Amino acid sequence: MHIPDNYLSPATCAVMVAAMVPVWTVSVRQVKILPSSKIPMLGIGAAFSFLIMMFNVPVPGGTTAHALGGTLMAVLLGPWAACIAVSVALLIQALLFGDGGVLAYGANCFNMAFVTPFLGYFIYTFCRTRFRGRRAGLFSLGLAAYLALAMAGLCAGIELGLQPAIARDATGLPLYCPYPLLISITAMLVPLLTVAGFVEVLFTVGVHSFIARVSPGSVYQGAKDRIHLVYGLLVALMCLSPLGLLAPGSAWGEWKPEAIKDVVVGGHSLDFVPSGLARGFHLRAAFSDYGMPGLPEWLGYLLSAVAGGAILIIVFKLIGLLKRQGAVKI
Repeated sequence: MHIPDNYLSPATCAVMVAAMVPVWTVSVRQVKILPSSKIPMLGIGAAFSFLIMMFNVPVPGGTTAHALGGTLMAVLLGPWAACIAVSVALLIQALLFGDGGVLAYGANCFNMAFVTPFLGYFIYTFCRTRFRGRRAGLFSLGLAAYLALAMAGLCAGIELGLQPAIARDATGLPLYCPYPLLISITAMLVPLLTVAGFVEVLFTVGVHSFIARVSPGSVYQGAKDRIHLVYGLLVALMCLSPLGLLAPGSAWGEWKPEAIKDVVVGGHSLDFVPSGLARGFHLRAAFSDYGMPGLPEWLGYLLSAVAGGAILIIVFKLIGLLKRQGAVKI
């Protein structure tokens, strides 16, 4: 679901950044009212999202997909805080690991840091006000996670599918993503509705239930807080992260420029590389594809999981500490 650089036109990227600016602005203002003791929870939420996105799963069509965790964070922290947490996680992924484009950052945040947590939170609260009981709560959470992830994929499919219609060269060939709406939307939704959506449900319901049981202070005001057990779950996910390498292939729409011409869609390969995609901006990330030079692939992946999760936790811990001391106003 991460849109790489040069798959969207510069105009599309600019529009998506402009759409996110007011969302980020309001999100920061809303996070200001959180007590400083709750700021580190944003880091935990961001780390959960970062890690679950590393667990690629095989999906129909021979590609891969992953869960997101946006609805989980929205229910635990509120949608505005979840927006900030996912946005920071996506920034770390783009800059350090080359997962998702820098120019496409606004589009990726719109899909995964705005649509997913806000829609997921709305569906969850809507269902919870109408159904009572623990099972109803778990059903509401699972349904919200499933539908919100699918909607994020739909938005990504629309953004990619519009490119052939709005950006062509003098010969009529697409400059950026070459696949029209019907193909891009189908390619995005089928994996999410058949496989990744259910992974999202299991992750969201499972982690929320775990946190509510072992560290209810993270969920319910005034309850006992055993946050160290939540950190233990994060460490376990880091250790298991190399399992994400077992899924063959890459996610649909996340191919490298030189590989797209050989991708078979609808029984035919593209046989050309769109010029805007080939000659566009390409960031050389320090740890591209979550790998580290000179290390086995699995070890580089594991260390990337540890580094990414640790960075997110430390950043938000420092913000919480500075806010508590009055040295910074977020």
